[in-house]
Amino acid sequence: MSRSSRPKSLARRRWQLFRANRRGFISLCIFVLLFGLSLGAELLSNDTPLLIHYQGEWYTPLWNEYPETVFGGDFDTEADYRDPYILEKLQAAGNRVFFPPNPHSYNSITLTLDRPVPSPPTRENWLGTDDRGRDVLARLLYGFRLSVLFGLSLTTIGTLIGILAGAIQGYFGGKTDLFVQRFIEIWGSMPELYLLIIFASIFKPSVALLLVLLSLFGWMGLSDYVRAEFLKGRNMEYVKAARALGVGNLTIMYRHLLPNGMTPVITFLPFRMSGAILALTSLDFLGLGVPPSTPSLGELLAQGKANIDAWWLSLSTFVVLVGTLILLIFIGEALREAFDPRKQ
Repeated sequence: MSRSSRPKSLARRRWQLFRANRRGFISLCIFVLLFGLSLGAELLSNDTPLLIHYQGEWYTPLWNEYPETVFGGDFDTEADYRDPYILEKLQAAGNRVFFPPNPHSYNSITLTLDRPVPSPPTRENWLGTDDRGRDVLARLLYGFRLSVLFGLSLTTIGTLIGILAGAIQGYFGGKTDLFVQRFIEIWGSMPELYLLIIFASIFKPSVALLLVLLSLFGWMGLSDYVRAEFLKGRNMEYVKAARALGVGNLTIMYRHLLPNGMTPVITFLPFRMSGAILALTSLDFLGLGVPPSTPSLGELLAQGKANIDAWWLSLSTFVVLVGTLILLIFIGEALREAFDPRKQ
């Protein structure tokens, strides 16, 4: 067997093992489907029409801004498509307006409620409204997308830093390993929650700030596994042969040692991502996360805690959050079995 066919056959074998785990494979399909739908959240849940056919002309208000004078209004400001006066113009004879399936955005307030907020599910608001009259389904959809994107970003940054630190420790060893290990012990003993509270009081809360702060601590757990793989592989015969042939350290680390050390990295990715989503939700629940207007699962949970009678807030958010974590755990278990050396 040629060298080029060996990685392909190994990757094919791992993919077959992953697909053999029906629970993990189905979880991956469901998660990818849900995440794909959330990426098009503006097309599924929005208070702005997708298309408007008005007096023989087609308009795309989702991508372009139009003053309400275009649709028979009185002002040159952007049209409010939820205004009854503008809706009456748009729905007149000969005109057509196409709204998304859920005609609410994450920050749009329902002004036609006949009961105090938070209001229970109705035909207009399928999962009810929160304590400000905003549609819960829209905030869940946008909040799910934010949580997954945040989890992917935090996992990617933490994984890259963890691989770099672990590779340097494991390959060079000696004083380098000793120094970095002591630094990790000191850095890991710092109170992360207190630092988040301090920075939240100094700087304006944002997703970028939260991503940077959590990335400072999210790499240490993974670096230990990479360090162990590099420590084990640096004295292998093929590494010694590469050194004898004059191959540089970076080339040996990247081409020879890193592929063999990626098994624990890949198998831990879904679990690290679920931890990142939980971290964002917990911080938002405590009021230390994203700004208040940002759709967030943690903020909905906090509203559910403050409004015990509004069961639709807690129940719907609980189902989305727990369902997401369960899917990621099943995917991680399938990956762990697929990369198990005993099953190759």
